[in-house]
Amino acid sequence: MTIGLNFKSNLIKFPLLIVFLSPLMIAAWQFYNDTLSANPIEEITHITGEWALRLLLITLAISPARKLFRINGLIHLRRLFGVLSFFYVSCHLLIYAILDQWFDWIAIIDDIKDRPYITVGFAAFLLLIPLAITSTDAMQRKLQSVWVKLHKLIYVISILAILHFWWLVKADLFEPIIYASILAILLGYRVFTRVNTVQ
Repeated sequence: MTIGLNFKSNLIKFPLLIVFLSPLMIAAWQFYNDTLSANPIEEITHITGEWALRLLLITLAISPARKLFRINGLIHLRRLFGVLSFFYVSCHLLIYAILDQWFDWIAIIDDIKDRPYITVGFAAFLLLIPLAITSTDAMQRKLQSVWVKLHKLIYVISILAILHFWWLVKADLFEPIIYASILAILLGYRVFTRVNTVQ
C-alpha cells in the first residue's frame, strides 16, 4: 500500500512535535497562571506522567500499525514518539524532584526505596536512558544487532510504567486498566506474529 506522505519529512514531524508537546505547554501556562487544580504540582506531575505513558504506547504501536496497514513509512515516526516519551518522563521526574521535593535527596532516595510505585517508575526511567542515548541513526549503525536487543527493553519499560501508574492510583483503576489492556494487545500481537513466523 502506498501512502502519498513522506514520513521522514519535517513537514510531518514538526507538526506532530507541536501537537504532542502542547499538553505540556498548556499545563505549564496554567501552572504559571495558577489555574490548575487545588494541588497544581500533583496535577502537572500526573499530566507529564500520563503523556509519557501514552507516547510510550504509541511508540510500541508503530510496528504493528506499519504491518497491519502496510504503511512502511510509519517506522520513521517511531524515534520521534520514543524521544517525546523520554522527554515527558524526564519532565515528570524533574517536577517531582524540584517542585515536590525541592531537591531533598534524602527524601527522594527514601521514596525510591520505600514506595513501590516510585521504585518501578524510577527503574523505568533508568532503563529508558540507554534507549534515548542510542536513538540516533549513527548509534544504530554502530551497535547493529546489539542495538536491536537493547531496544527490546521497551517491553520491560512499558510493563514497569503500567505498574507505576497502577500502584499510584490504588483506588480508581479504570485508566490503568485501559493502558494495561492496550499494552497487552500490543505485546500479544508480537507474540502471535513471532509464533506464526516460527511455525
